[in-house]
Amino acid sequence: MTRAVLADTGPLYAAVDPDDQYHARSQEQLQILADEGRSVVLAYPILLETYTLIRYRLGATSAFSWLEDVREGSAWVNPSPQDYREAAAWVGRFPDQSITLFDATLAVVASRLRLPVWTYDHHFDTLGTLVWR
Repeated sequence: MTRAVLADTGPLYAAVDPDDQYHARSQEQLQILADEGRSVVLAYPILLETYTLIRYRLGATSAFSWLEDVREGSAWVNPSPQDYREAAAWVGRFPDQSITLFDATLAVVASRLRLPVWTYDHHFDTLGTLVWR
C-alpha cells in the first residue's frame, strides 16, 4: 500500500461537483494519481461523509453514481477502535482549531498506515500529517 494516498472529503467531493472551486484541481490530481500508479484509499468515515455531502448537495443520482465509482476504483479501510480513541485525544490538543473528528481520525489512520493524505485542508499540516501534494 505504499503507492497509495488516503483521500479526504474535500478532493473527493470536488471531483464530482463542477461548481466546486477545486473541481479542476481535483480532476487534474486524479489523473496524476493514475499516471503515478497510486491507489486511492478511503477510510470509512470519509466514505460516509463524502457520500452524505454529495447526496444532500447534488442529489441521489450523483451520490449513487459516485459510490459505484469508488466501490470499483478504490480500497476502503476501517479505523480501529484505538484509532478513534487517539483521534478524540488529538481533537482535544487543538482547541483553538476547527479540526473535526473526521479529520483527526483520518490523520491517525494515515500515521498508522504510513500513507500521505490527499486533502485541501490545512488542518492536516497542523496535525503534522504527511500530505500528498
